[in-house]
Amino acid sequence: MAANSTTTTSSFVSLQDVPVTFIAAAGAVGLLSVFFYSTLFSSRKGGIVDVGGVSSILTAWPFFTKRYDFLKSNFQKTGEAIFKFKVLHHTVVAIRGEEGRKAFFDNKSLSFSEGYKILMGAAPRLSDISMDHENIENVSWFNKQLTHLLNRRRLDEVLPTLLEDLDRQMSSWGTESTIDPFRNVYDLVFLMTVRMATCDELARDPAAIKHIQSLYWTLEKSATPTALLLPWLPVRANKNKEAATKELFGIFYSYIEKRREAKVPRSDAIDVLLADGLDNTAIVGFILGVVFAGVINTGINSCWALIFLCTNKEWRAKVQAEVNALIANHTNTTSSEPLHKRLATIPVSVWEDEMPCMDTVIRETLRIVLNGTTLRRTVLEDLGIKDKTVGKGAFLAYQLSDVHLNPDIYRDPLVFDPDRFGPGREEDKKGHYAFLGWGAGRHPCTGMKVAKLEIKVILALFIAGYDFDVVDSSGNFPTEFPKVNYNDIHQARPIGKPVFLKYKRVVE
Repeated sequence: MAANSTTTTSSFVSLQDVPVTFIAAAGAVGLLSVFFYSTLFSSRKGGIVDVGGVSSILTAWPFFTKRYDFLKSNFQKTGEAIFKFKVLHHTVVAIRGEEGRKAFFDNKSLSFSEGYKILMGAAPRLSDISMDHENIENVSWFNKQLTHLLNRRRLDEVLPTLLEDLDRQMSSWGTESTIDPFRNVYDLVFLMTVRMATCDELARDPAAIKHIQSLYWTLEKSATPTALLLPWLPVRANKNKEAATKELFGIFYSYIEKRREAKVPRSDAIDVLLADGLDNTAIVGFILGVVFAGVINTGINSCWALIFLCTNKEWRAKVQAEVNALIANHTNTTSSEPLHKRLATIPVSVWEDEMPCMDTVIRETLRIVLNGTTLRRTVLEDLGIKDKTVGKGAFLAYQLSDVHLNPDIYRDPLVFDPDRFGPGREEDKKGHYAFLGWGAGRHPCTGMKVAKLEIKVILALFIAGYDFDVVDSSGNFPTEFPKVNYNDIHQARPIGKPVFLKYKRVVE
């Protein structure tokens, strides 16, 4: 659940979603847009530069297909710290710089949930299938349930089962092979998320998990530009989204009913929510929220942390020593039990408080990888930023790379260098909100502790249980350091050639 605000819209788009007449019309409008662009690209005195052309759809299209490039290039073209464009009849204002950052994360007039309702992309809403509930889309309500459900006591209870789930899944890979971390490690994160949010019956059913995961990716891929920009069109993406949401609702509802009818309650998440008096629809809405908030960012950062450790021997040795010390100091080293059972005896407080090296690695991974776009909407009043005015009802977009990849804050920002956070450097303190990996201001990441724990558990199992390295498709160490594709907002796979993890299990 790292950084609660980066689940946005998919870069997946199919021309089958777009009628031929629309494509032809769009092409004609595109030629006109090129002709008139220099005329329309203007700013009134004291106003906000408008980068819109003749068609708001054509202007906004790359915002949904290549969002990182779209925002970066328009900031370069305008030379401004703020510009605007249209998404249909909605105004979107992109901002950068410290003053804009302060306003974005601190101003009480800005709504997180409203910011994502139109531009959010794949995350399902039960209202889309006529299953309204007064609390389901309330962020405060969701965060309250999450905080109650995932406190330290409950995490201590669930950790052994969590590690058992991971060992079972990782054992299915075999003792020696090559995996695609952006698929196989994602499988681990998805399994953990379902375990945290549902019940034992579901978490132990591989076929059900696989099916739910396929529905999840159907929803992610349904957020095409066509579906978002032309929501009234009966395109395949909208039909797929509705069908997948309905099916997910039915699956989760059935497991809730099983737990409601069980004679003996357990400490599973569903049981806890039932004991709190929540009805089935509210619990389904909560589960969907946890899954779509928790999978993408935790999956991305787990994958890249492993890759970064493979390419930095110094920090890999530090993390290795830290994990070894954790096992030596908090487990029975003479025990013949498998690794996952020994790790399960370590209290959550130790995972949280006694792993500074891994904390720093995770922090640096988030800084390099987590550079998507966060969204807000002005809901109370007009908002002033510098000498500009953002009108009530407008959407705000802030790209995290504005701070995380800023060379004035972080020296050699694309280099993996956890030492930048250490004494004498502390680059993350060079300005207001200079690190945004776990949210900030009025909307910090509620699931931060859980996300950190999940990433640490995955890294510890790899570090202590496997010899592993990053390789290319030929099985060799990559000739070029893998770089993040910031336009790939779902998995942040490397640009260009894929990379893999070659492994050999050395500890059972």
